[in-house]
Amino acid sequence: NLLILLPAIIYFMQTNADVITKFYTAFQKLDYQTMNSCYSEDIVFNDPAFGLLRGDEARCMWEMLCKNAKDFSLSFSNIQLLDEEYATCNWVATYTFSKTGRKVVNHIKAFMRLKDGKITEHSDGFKLSKWAAQALGWKGELFGWMGWMKRKIQKNARKNLVAYIERKSTVDSPQSMERG
Repeated sequence: NLLILLPAIIYFMQTNADVITKFYTAFQKLDYQTMNSCYSEDIVFNDPAFGLLRGDEARCMWEMLCKNAKDFSLSFSNIQLLDEEYATCNWVATYTFSKTGRKVVNHIKAFMRLKDGKITEHSDGFKLSKWAAQALGWKGELFGWMGWMKRKIQKNARKNLVAYIERKSTVDSPQSMERG
């Protein structure tokens, strides 16, 4: 029976690798539209900075990050297909953190669940304290490992995302189009 299923399993695994490659290749180009096309409608995303995001929140996060990126480069490697649904890969984002002007090199492990050629769950793992030390300087170095500092970083990331979504909805609203 396994021999009968083997071609289907190989097909799904190759397709999943292609989707992951498409996602990160688009990210290298700051092409959030192509990145978001790799996501299912009901995508669930999680990372140490933004926490849990669903659907349009996750898509808007990528749009915001891509549009605001400074001195950005990205590499990805080690795509591992764990089975027909789950995969991991490593990626490194290098950029200037706009709030402080400091260079950040963030090493990230992505965990993804894929179904029907779309990413349905995406979780990025990285050490928030290491990010804080790079992005925030001495304050991040001293306090980045503390719970209150991590919560402050998460609160600011969420606040920036909510503000971005609100600005975007104002620009995209029918009233603003009538004024334009």
